[in-house]
Amino acid sequence: MNFNFPGMKQFKNFTGSMACAVIVSFFLIQCTNKKASAPVAKEENKPAGETVFFDDFSGTTLDTSKWNTEVSGIHVNNELQGYVDSAAVIRLVAGDEAEGAANGALLLQPHYAPGYITKDGQKFDFVSGRINTRNKAEFAYGSFAARIKLTDGAGLWPAWWMLGNGNWPETGEIDIMEYVGEKDWISSAIHGKGYSGDAGIVDRLYFPADNDVTNWHVYAVDWTPDSLLFKYDDVPVLRITKPMTQFFGEWAFDNPKYLILNFAVGGVYPYKINGIQEPFYGLPASTFELIKAGKSKMLVDWVRVTKK
Repeated sequence: MNFNFPGMKQFKNFTGSMACAVIVSFFLIQCTNKKASAPVAKEENKPAGETVFFDDFSGTTLDTSKWNTEVSGIHVNNELQGYVDSAAVIRLVAGDEAEGAANGALLLQPHYAPGYITKDGQKFDFVSGRINTRNKAEFAYGSFAARIKLTDGAGLWPAWWMLGNGNWPETGEIDIMEYVGEKDWISSAIHGKGYSGDAGIVDRLYFPADNDVTNWHVYAVDWTPDSLLFKYDDVPVLRITKPMTQFFGEWAFDNPKYLILNFAVGGVYPYKINGIQEPFYGLPASTFELIKAGKSKMLVDWVRVTKK
């Protein structure tokens, strides 16, 4: 099936591994009214240690030695999109399109594609992009950071996160950054057996009005054998320790995990925030128009993993 929106290439079959389901949290266990500082962290402010993974998306195509492109087959969270392997939804951009990323950027962008049918026969009204490093770059412990710029729009659900290479939630999930369309905050979370889904351990960071999610920010987590410290522009958001999780269930963060960048549309997390059911579940008409106009984007300047 072909679509005629700008930049669309014919969908390709994906032969790599399908990543685990996107299951994200909604139950705000430790939500606080923190504010991010106004200065935007810069790429050169990297933590001390050895860089073991880095991609600044400075080429002309996605580096497939590092990244897999996912194509839908698993469907979760009542999301509205099917994931496809297409330059319409996943591509590298430079110059003005990179919006300040000096060496270029990764662009993930949903499109309206009514009647798109996935390889397992399910129908969606939107297509979008999701990439991961499964079986190519997996890590236990270190500092994980990405510099990201988002667009405003209720019901958009871009994310930067990590999964264990096994059963969910037993092998753990680390949500470094999730955005569901309220531009003054972004959340981070973890999931494991006994603290997953609605019971995930979650917190938010609230941005000042002059430095919201539509600006560049560095979203990071410092992961050690005994703790996870989430930071946005070096401002601590949430510290989770092994004893904290063991109150609910087993610590799920002593195994390697792979990196994920994706752009979901609508679904249960946005719905639980905005309560919108029409014209789409979790997605209002205003954001629908932004998607159709090509104005909904996730730009990623770089991704870096550092080990001490």
